[in-house]
Amino acid sequence: MSKNRTFKPRTRSMPDKADSTQANNVANSAAKSTANGAAVESGERINRYLAGCGLCSRREADRWVQAGRVSVNGKPCCEPGTKIKPGDRVAVDGKAVERQLSHTYILYNKPSGQLCSRKDDKRKRPLIYDFLDVAPNVQSVGRLDMDTEGLLILTDDGNLTRALTRPGAKVAREYRARVAGMVEMETLEKLRRGGIDIGEGDSSDAWEITVDSETKGHTWLTIVIFRGRWREVRRTLEACGHPVRRLMRTRFASLRLEEGMPRGSYRKLNRNEIKRLKSG
Repeated sequence: MSKNRTFKPRTRSMPDKADSTQANNVANSAAKSTANGAAVESGERINRYLAGCGLCSRREADRWVQAGRVSVNGKPCCEPGTKIKPGDRVAVDGKAVERQLSHTYILYNKPSGQLCSRKDDKRKRPLIYDFLDVAPNVQSVGRLDMDTEGLLILTDDGNLTRALTRPGAKVAREYRARVAGMVEMETLEKLRRGGIDIGEGDSSDAWEITVDSETKGHTWLTIVIFRGRWREVRRTLEACGHPVRRLMRTRFASLRLEEGMPRGSYRKLNRNEIKRLKSG
């Protein structure tokens, strides 16, 4: 406190609101700076570092480390928990590697019949990566089950992936579903309220749902959900007596699937699309 400031005795001075806000901002900035500095000082796990180089997934990186293919500062690295700090020299099979300076962001119109996985050794089913020319560390943001088609985001930006898929993020996911039977108003209201038993100890969330059309014993629905649980749309509608015959994701967060984009095609996201995704 400055020695030149004086106060009336026995009088509590209330802090100015602007000064209080400014002080809070300074404190928050200092805390973030300290946290970031600590993170840099403590280093980054070797598997995450290698994935950030665009060489492989983190799981594959762990296998490389255990196989003795990785060295740090000229010495073999065999511990998956090894931390890489600024200035460390990392090599794989004797070749120096460096972190990527930019990230990949892709929108894919996934067809039905493709699995969102890097491997399917036992059953040998088609994988989305069989049809995408991307680096090994580019992964889907969440998944679509094998029989579901439509919008899929893929990236190597781990921060964006975590922001879009973390519990509690409540990111909107819009689907169009063709279901068996005519969906009654009572059922629609149940789906809007949520709480339907869908098995595995789960109950449904509250949905935004509208009927688009009804024809030949089927109903087309537009559905918006806010969590990406395993087969949530299919399980919920099955529990209501309306099995899904076709399911397409048409929107994820701020991204919408264009009508003229053929199934099986993909493109890079533009700067505005990436910015909107990151801003929430």
